[in-house]
Amino acid sequence: MIRAEHLSRPALRRELRAARRALTPAEQRQAARDLYRQLAQHPLFRRARHIALYLPNDGEIDPRWLREAAWRRGKTVYLPVLARWPRTRMHFQRLDAGERLIRNRLRIAEPARDPARQRKPWTLDLLLMPLVGFDAQGGRLGMGGGFYDRALAYRQRHRQWQKPLLIGLAHACQQVDQLTLADWDIPLYATVTDRGWHYAPC
Repeated sequence: MIRAEHLSRPALRRELRAARRALTPAEQRQAARDLYRQLAQHPLFRRARHIALYLPNDGEIDPRWLREAAWRRGKTVYLPVLARWPRTRMHFQRLDAGERLIRNRLRIAEPARDPARQRKPWTLDLLLMPLVGFDAQGGRLGMGGGFYDRALAYRQRHRQWQKPLLIGLAHACQQVDQLTLADWDIPLYATVTDRGWHYAPC
C-alpha cells in the first residue's frame, strides 16, 4: 500500500500509473480473471440490468470478462463516450456485441456517437469505474480529466439519488492509505480489486 500523505496528486498519479503499467501481460490477464471471479456472481452484479464499464487503457485492470458475462445474461452494457461539445463532458452509450469502435481524442476506444443509444447516468444500475488510486474510505483518484466527476455531479445536488451504484475497479497495487478528496469528488460504494472487495464505510 502506498502512503499518500507526502505526495501531491500529480506525483501520486505518476507513481500509481507506473505501478500498474509495470504489471506483465500475464499478470494483467490473471488480474482480469480474478476480478471477474470477485464480481460476476456477486448479487450487485447479478441484479443490475444496465451496467456501464470501460475499456482498459494505460494499465487499467481489464473488465471485459464482466462485459461478456453481462451480455450472456441479457444485460445492457454501456461505455463512456466523449462529447463533441462541451469537450469536458462524456455520455454513457449502449454497446452492442461485435460493434466496431473508434479512437477518441484521448486515443481510447469508444462507439461512434449516437445520442439515440445514450442513457442518463442516473438511470443506470451499476457503474464500474476505472481509477488510478483508491483508499478504504471510498476515495477515488482518477486521471485528472474530471469526466466522471462532471457526469456524476448531480449526486452532489440530489443526495437522495442513489443510482447508479458506483464501484471502482483496480489492481491491488493501486491502493493508498488515504486520499485527500476535493469537494467535487464523489465517493465510491466500494472498490473491487483482483484480490477482494473494499467497501466504503456507511
